[in-house]
Amino acid sequence: MKDINSNQFKVKQPIQLQNIATTLDLEASKKKIENELEDVCEDLAKIQNAMYAHGKYAVLICIQGMDTAGKDSLIREVFKELNARGIVVHSFKVPTELELKHDYLWRHYIALPARGKFGVFNRTHYENVLVTRVHPEYILGENLPDVKDLSDVNDDFWNKRFQQINDFEKHIAENGTIIFKFFLHLSKEEQKHRLLRRLDKPEKNWKFSPGDLKERKRWDDYQFCYQDALNRTSKPHAPWYAIPADDKPTARYIVARILLDTLKTYKDIKEPELDDEIKANLESYRNQLKNE
Repeated sequence: MKDINSNQFKVKQPIQLQNIATTLDLEASKKKIENELEDVCEDLAKIQNAMYAHGKYAVLICIQGMDTAGKDSLIREVFKELNARGIVVHSFKVPTELELKHDYLWRHYIALPARGKFGVFNRTHYENVLVTRVHPEYILGENLPDVKDLSDVNDDFWNKRFQQINDFEKHIAENGTIIFKFFLHLSKEEQKHRLLRRLDKPEKNWKFSPGDLKERKRWDDYQFCYQDALNRTSKPHAPWYAIPADDKPTARYIVARILLDTLKTYKDIKEPELDDEIKANLESYRNQLKNE
C-alpha cells in the first residue's frame, strides 16, 4: 500500500482548488485500506486514553466539505474505537434564536472540548465565512450594530471576520487545544453521483433535500469561498488539510493517519506516574484484594 505524508495535504501556501486532486490512488484494495484504517484507529484510541489521563491538551477536529462529501461517515469510521467518555461530536445547523442573540463564535466556543478530550465539529465556525458569504442576506439575521443592509457586508466585513476566526484559533491553541482542520475536497461529478444515489436508494431518500440542488447551482461560488478560507486561515497552529474525498475509504484513512502522525509528535502526552507511596505498596494492595 502506498505510503502517505501528512504534509502533502497541508495547506502551507496559497492554493487553487481546481489544481488540487479529489482522488488519490493508495495502490491497495478497499479491504486493505479498511484494515489499515482499523489499525490506525486502534493506535488513535491509545493516544486518546493517554491524553485523557494526562489532561493537559484538548484536540479539536474541524470537518468541512460540500454536501455529500462524507463528513458523517468519516466521523463514524475514524472515531469508532475511541472511548465515548473522551470524545464529543457537535453538528452545527442553522443558528437557533438563542445563538443569534450572541456573537457568531459563541456557540462554537462553548462546544470546545475540555482538556483530555477530543471534540469534533461537523461543519464548523467556518460556515460563517462560507454559506453566509454565498448568501450574505443571512448576515442580516445576526442583527449586528454595524450592518444596516447588504452593502455593509463588504470586503472589510469579511476581512474582519477572517481576522476574528484567526484570533479565536490562536487563543485556544495557546491554551492547550491541538487544532486540525480538514476540507473534504469532492469533485462536482462525484457529488452528482452521490445525490443520485440518495434518490435511487429508498433507504437513502431521507438524506435528500431539494435545497441540495439549489446549493449545487452555486458550486463555483462555494469553491471560491472555500479556497479563500483555506488560504487565509491555514496557520502553523491551526492548519488546513485538503483531503481528496471522491473515495470515502481513502479519505477516512488519510484523515486518521494525519491525526495519528501529528499526535505522536507530542512526546509529553503520556499517562501520569503513580505516586511513589502507592507504587511502593502495589503488592500490598494486590494481596488485600486476593485475601478478601
